[in-house]
Amino acid sequence: MIPAPVSDTGVSQQQFRSALALLTGAVTLITTDGEAGRAGFTASAVCSVCDTPPTILVCMRTAAWSNPMFRRNGVLCVNVLNAQQQPFSACFSDPALSQQERFAQAEWDTLVSGAPVLRHALVSLDCAIEHTHTVGTHDVCFCRVLDIRAEPDGEALAYFNRNYHQIDHRSVLER
Repeated sequence: MIPAPVSDTGVSQQQFRSALALLTGAVTLITTDGEAGRAGFTASAVCSVCDTPPTILVCMRTAAWSNPMFRRNGVLCVNVLNAQQQPFSACFSDPALSQQERFAQAEWDTLVSGAPVLRHALVSLDCAIEHTHTVGTHDVCFCRVLDIRAEPDGEALAYFNRNYHQIDHRSVLER
């Protein structure tokens, strides 16, 4: 039996992936449009950096064919899916579907940056990519939030332990 690859920290890739599967994350569609064209992908690697200036980070595979489009366009929108939008997650992660087929599945608007904004998303963060740093197999994009659209009364779609889960006001502990 061949041992699993181990990093210089002693943690195997499988250990790391299994551990991070227990980190609950929002399900998002990351979209862009501009000179390089329209593209989008499903991601859960998104988080807040700071509120002054409003900045988030988004991670995307360096080798993804759409990565150069995001870099060249210099803008993106983080569309946080509501529970009823779960099919869009599968659609935007399906390599058999073209970008045109993916975007045809939903209705879109734009805000300040011109990146596609998913109608009825729980929240959409319209951003300019300010810095990109490559770490291993991924690019970490630091993005300035230019505009926000929110529909906070919806039910959230979360990804935990390799499954989708619905979160609403009844599933959150009230104190």
